[in-house]
Amino acid sequence: MKGLTFTFASMIALVAGGAHAQDVINIGVQPATQPIYIAQAAGFLDEIEKAHNVEFEFKSFSYGAPENQAMAAGEIQMASAGMGPAIVASARLDAKLIAITILDQTAIMVQPDSGIETVADLKGKTVAYPGKGSQQYPLLLKALSDAGLSEDDIKLFKTKGSDVGSLLASGSVDAGVTWDPHVSGALANGSAKVLLTSGKILPIKGDHYIGNGFYARNDFMEEYPEVTQAVVEALVRAERLILDDPETAIDMWAAAVGVPREVIEFSINEGISVYTTDITPDQETIDAYTGFLKDAKILEAEDAPKIDTQFSEKAYDAG
Repeated sequence: MKGLTFTFASMIALVAGGAHAQDVINIGVQPATQPIYIAQAAGFLDEIEKAHNVEFEFKSFSYGAPENQAMAAGEIQMASAGMGPAIVASARLDAKLIAITILDQTAIMVQPDSGIETVADLKGKTVAYPGKGSQQYPLLLKALSDAGLSEDDIKLFKTKGSDVGSLLASGSVDAGVTWDPHVSGALANGSAKVLLTSGKILPIKGDHYIGNGFYARNDFMEEYPEVTQAVVEALVRAERLILDDPETAIDMWAAAVGVPREVIEFSINEGISVYTTDITPDQETIDAYTGFLKDAKILEAEDAPKIDTQFSEKAYDAG
């Protein structure tokens, strides 16, 4: 019985370790224009699999909360998600943020013929938003404040981020704030135009807002430092491919995530989602973002996101 108990406990430990037990590395992803999909489609991850005798499996999530729950449970070892969930994970889980893979991504939109040309024109209007727990909510409030308005000057309409475009198209709301690919989808079908991008509201990494983060469990990085480095280098190579050959990247994304090609074209061409080979989560940027989320009550005062810049710095230097 004692031996059986030990064996069962060992099995539990192996399951919790995930990647170490079977050399399978589970990466959390979302159906959006994340660079990790380009790394996969271009064969960069295949090279890592052969060099390190590992296998990557993508686990898809519709949003960040269940993705973080999976990481907490040891079901995924690495993850690509919006910066909000990425920062929450690095603050509250045994994990660290190791890259910022997409800039901007969020925008305030209005109907093309609405006559709304500035944020000040939103006074008295109905604005769709994805809830007070989203990072889009404080971005909207900051845009209003910068224009001399407050939340009391508009009518908020809570909805799913994916529904903002259709609400604008039907005339149910006057404006809306959401993230890509929902922004680009509304632009592509002509139901909306951009009033203001997140980079104009809160530029904290150069001239841009930060949209997507890549993070990993600490136990995984300790066990697989070389694989972690190789994955981050693959992300930098993916960013380079996106910048140098966007048409190929668009084709890869369309095939991988099922987003229409014209939607991704709008995202790239209109600068809704912005890419760079400098994916380092530097302390100044993360401090600014953390302060923003704490002011919005998305993070608690005691939350202290953990970052590790060594992988991205080395990847960037390698070029």
